Amino acid sequence: MKKLAAALAALCLTALPVLAQDQETEDQVTTFTLDNGLEVVVIEDHRAPVVSHMVWYRAGSADETPGSSGVAHFLEHLLFKGTDTLDPGEFSKIVAQNGGTDNAFTSYDQTAYYQRVAADRLGLMMEMEADRMVNLRLDEEDILTERDVIIEERNMRVENDPSALMREQLGATLYLNHRYGIPIIGWRDEMETLDLDAAYDFYHRFYAPNNAILIVAGDVTPDEVKALAEEHYGPLEANPEVGAPRARPQEPEQTAERRLIFRDPRVAQPYVMRRYLAPERDPGDQREAAALTLLDQVLGGGQTSVLTRELQFDRKVAVYTGAFYDGTSYDDSSFGLVVVPSTGVSLEEAEAALDETLADFIETGVDPEQLERIKFQLRADRIYARDNVQSLSRRYGSALTSGLTVEDVQAWPEVLQSITPEEIVEAAKKVFDRKQSVTGYLMAEETATPMKEVTQ
Repeated sequence: MKKLAAALAALCLTALPVLAQDQETEDQVTTFTLDNGLEVVVIEDHRAPVVSHMVWYRAGSADETPGSSGVAHFLEHLLFKGTDTLDPGEFSKIVAQNGGTDNAFTSYDQTAYYQRVAADRLGLMMEMEADRMVNLRLDEEDILTERDVIIEERNMRVENDPSALMREQLGATLYLNHRYGIPIIGWRDEMETLDLDAAYDFYHRFYAPNNAILIVAGDVTPDEVKALAEEHYGPLEANPEVGAPRARPQEPEQTAERRLIFRDPRVAQPYVMRRYLAPERDPGDQREAAALTLLDQVLGGGQTSVLTRELQFDRKVAVYTGAFYDGTSYDDSSFGLVVVPSTGVSLEEAEAALDETLADFIETGVDPEQLERIKFQLRADRIYARDNVQSLSRRYGSALTSGLTVEDVQAWPEVLQSITPEEIVEAAKKVFDRKQSVTGYLMAEETATPMKEVTQ
């Protein structure tokens, strides 16, 4: 008992500084906009002489035109080719020579390019990034070479993974009209037709200072960043063709449950996955998304979560359960659930057990102690994330390119802390509507059986 008491005391002493720091620590954020429309966010962190330099474009795969899926990701690769002043591959070579690292990524709502370097190299990074924002130079050889690269990337990440193939089909079935139903990497048959015109069309349409957000985090001051940004980005001309808000096809009202079976002889472990349409974080109105963020953790966040406790430990019908939701998107997001059944348990039985557990949860509500543990962990995670300037940049960049504001980002932690158990249950009732869902079965070819009708 003495050892237990000592351990609990140590836990309390460890927790108190985290809570105290949570009350005292705020992101030191400054924003301004250049005359050409480039938005700039400066996040000060003077603990180490390093800086993260990120350029975020309000253009992702969901902004592609029909028939050119994958071009946003394709262009991300091509931006590491040459410009008027840089040879192909020279950009990353210079970053490495200056002791830094660089990379890029494409998502549904944004494409981002970033470097992490010593603070005194910031001007050089801006000079090169501003150059490739408007001076990209491509030829047919670049297209052919890099197109082979992205097709091979699809082979490795998707074609060789039955689970990835099934998730693609699940997304395409959930979103009948919105571009979120198209894989970010693209459909293979459309990727194979991507050419120089498609790449340049996307580039000239979206890559401009008035469609970008520059985020600099680390050992800098706002005045230093502003002077460098005006020097390097300021001379670039705005693109009058860039429109706001972003025009995208939206989902029609969904009135019927959707179901699919994906069979593949390579499947070693079958599972059932369901996705529901769900609201995203909206500017000035984040409570419902916050409730869903907490619902994600309550249902699927670790060993004490509802699905783990009920389906894995108590009923022993599953070897793995999970929930997933990310409200940081420009348009409606989705809330997902997955159950991997135990040996001898069919997918139909696993799905039935999932539905029973969800119904019981809505009836009994949220365990207050579990919710407090989750909120405490979120506070701690926020503190620890400050040790990584790249993490801070991503937090703001993903939010701002999804239509949120700096004020929304800064308010988000407190919104999460203020959500009540009742709000979480109400969010669950609203989202868990089978008429706005798709349920998928992943199974091996030889064990496939017709999907039975499952009553709601």
